[in-house]
Amino acid sequence: MSEVSTKPYLIRAIHEWCTDQGLTPYMSVAVDHRTLVPRQFVQDGQIVLNVSADATQGLVMGNELIAFQARFGGVAQNISIPVDNVAAIYARENGHGMAFEVGASAFADDDAGSEAAPAATSADASPSEGAEAEPTPPKGGRSHLKLVK
Repeated sequence: MSEVSTKPYLIRAIHEWCTDQGLTPYMSVAVDHRTLVPRQFVQDGQIVLNVSADATQGLVMGNELIAFQARFGGVAQNISIPVDNVAAIYARENGHGMAFEVGASAFADDDAGSEAAPAATSADASPSEGAEAEPTPPKGGRSHLKLVK
């Protein structure tokens, strides 16, 4: 019997905590061929998504896949994210949340069939239009997020 990962349970718990606290849950995702997101918002192989109830429709956070519908540039799009590809979930307002190790499979076939995505600009998505892509925060210093395996 194989052990079930705690990752999807922790993702759901942080999402629920953010919602209960009146905070906006954001999810950082490593994008590969299995990830269905608007490619024009992918930057350096990652996308940051607002996964709040106001920004998503039909949000399903399963053990293997996270799926929902969101608006990008006024256009409704289906989003599908393998749980293995979630790098972090955190509150936008204070940055509290949890970071995760991204599965090696998230990048295994990245070069063999995916197309390069242009970098997103802040003008590409309006915050009032649902799930917006946020630029990756600048690197530097230690993150307050904790790596959980």
